[in-house]
This record gives sequence, C-alpha cells and structure tokens, in this order.
Amino acid sequence: MPSAEPIGTAVICHPHPQHGGTMDNKVVQTLARAAVQLGWRAVRFNFRGVGGSEGIWDEGSGEVDDALAVIAHERDPARPLLLAGFSFGAYVASEAAARLPAEAKPQRIVLVGPSTEKQQMPTVPADTLVIHGETDDVVPLAATLAWARPQSLPVIVFPGVGHFFHGQITLLKNVVVQQLQRPKI
Repeated sequence: MPSAEPIGTAVICHPHPQHGGTMDNKVVQTLARAAVQLGWRAVRFNFRGVGGSEGIWDEGSGEVDDALAVIAHERDPARPLLLAGFSFGAYVASEAAARLPAEAKPQRIVLVGPSTEKQQMPTVPADTLVIHGETDDVVPLAATLAWARPQSLPVIVFPGVGHFFHGQITLLKNVVVQQLQRPKI
C-alpha cells in the first residue's frame, strides 16, 4: 500500500553550533519524530560549519540564511510549512519565519527552550507553540516569559525540567503532537 502524501514540510533547526548543537540533538530528533507522526515530511539540517556543512559560524545571520535556503529547497510550495527549533534553533526558526513573504509563512511554529536571553527573538504568531523547562539553566524561564508576555503568548512549562529535557523526551514528543493536533483558535 503506498504511503499517504505528507501534509507538508517541517523544517527543524538545531541548537547553537558553538556549543555542540547539531541536527542529531535529541530534542531536534524528537521534534522531527513528532512531525512525522502527524504526517509531515521532517527535514533536519546542520548549520554552516557543522558536521559536513561548508562555511563557518556567522553570529546567527548566516544560520538564518541557511534555514531560509533549506526551506526554499525542500518545501513544496503547494503544501504547508511547519518551522520548529530548539534553543538557538528556535531563534533561527522564528527569525526565518519573520523573513518569509506573507504567502510563504509557516502554518505553525514550534519553539522549544527558545534562546530568548542571548538572541533578539522576533514577535511570533499567536498560535506559536512555545515549550520551556522550569529549571532551564541555559535560558532562564524568566527570559522566555518576558519575551512572551508583551505578545500575550502562552508558554507551556515542564515543571522541574532543564534545558535539554533529560528524562522528558517522550513527554515532549507527546505534548508537541497533542498541541499540533488541536485546531487553530
């Protein structure tokens, strides 16, 4: 039996390359598995200079360009786009979404442990899914709440969980799947 066509393309951005972030990060893999479970075609990639990728770290600007290039190359313009990211990758995903033209905006954005303290995160759509660990020692929850507050943007907080969601990866996947299955408000 042939498999169903994917809903669309989910592009998932990884954490900070200068701190060991790659497309093989367990949170990035979890976001990809959640997207596939929901019927999306998941695309993970390495930013410039990571793994076998050419180039060098570009202070975030080039990494956003990398994400936009992957989106342009991988997405089917006739199908929806889902952008997701973890930590620095959440910054890249949100910045890429902000730079896309109106007709190419993502259907949904998923940001896990977004880098709201070190990067200047843009405003995101009201239906953006934001998940953060209560005891995150890399990006304090207070920084994410301060970014979300003026947008009246809800943040799902995992009690007692740190930045890398140790021991809570299955719960993370289940929450992402559950939240993305809900109809838009």
